[in-house]
Amino acid sequence: MLTRKRVALNRIISPSQNFAEFIKFTAGLGLSQVELRNDLPGKSKIGDIIDRLKPVEALKISRGEGVKIITINALQKFNLPAKRETCLAELEQLLELCAAIECPALVLCPNNEKSDKRTPKQKYLDTVDALGDYGPLFIKYGITGYVEALGFGISSLASLPPIVGAIKASGYGCYRVLLDTFHHYIGPDDKSIFGMDGLGASYELPYTGLVHISGVEDDIPVEKFLDGNRVLVGPKDKMGNKELIQRLDTLGYQGAFSYEPFGPVVQKLSPIQLAAALEASLKYLGVK
Repeated sequence: MLTRKRVALNRIISPSQNFAEFIKFTAGLGLSQVELRNDLPGKSKIGDIIDRLKPVEALKISRGEGVKIITINALQKFNLPAKRETCLAELEQLLELCAAIECPALVLCPNNEKSDKRTPKQKYLDTVDALGDYGPLFIKYGITGYVEALGFGISSLASLPPIVGAIKASGYGCYRVLLDTFHHYIGPDDKSIFGMDGLGASYELPYTGLVHISGVEDDIPVEKFLDGNRVLVGPKDKMGNKELIQRLDTLGYQGAFSYEPFGPVVQKLSPIQLAAALEASLKYLGVK
């Protein structure tokens, strides 16, 4: 049985709320985990992640509401060699903030550009190299890196099993996989890796550090699914989130399921409307 202790909210769900409001909103739903972001509109600097509060002030607010910050999302284009020097500098700043606000993990997103002409093999090798280069910094700050697959056709890292392979090849144990149900659905992985016989050799469930959830209700072809189509998970969801969430839980995944809907139809809801919509989604998913 899923409980609210295992449900988190990504700040993209309500970007108009400031840090303190978002933390209080989360606590008001009986939830105790949130993800912060460094890509909200008009907030492009490290300090904007906590709305220019001092880390000690942000920590006081989250502690006071009984809410844990579980990730900062994200270091972008982490596996693009041309960005390596820039990524290393940004990574240290992000990890320093993570440590200061007692956030245990940082999300790593791969390059996702049509102009990326590297071969699949080179993209994989560059991913291994990047994880190797970043590993000492993650170890230094005691933070875990969550490596996310983006399922879009132009993504340089769209599949789950290669992430596990790259983590192993990097030689560092400070990484885990971020499994996003939207990206898994639109990506290249055969859905049988979550079959009734278990995940098998194609994917190793213990490497999963976090699961992002969102639904799609629009009647459009899968190849046209975009972030803007992502809403809360409900009975009209076309991606089978409820079944996959239950399957992961049955197979032994014990981490958090974090709502990450990018759709404007969700983001523009008032806090009262959003709270009601989330309650309906939680009920649909059987969360107690």
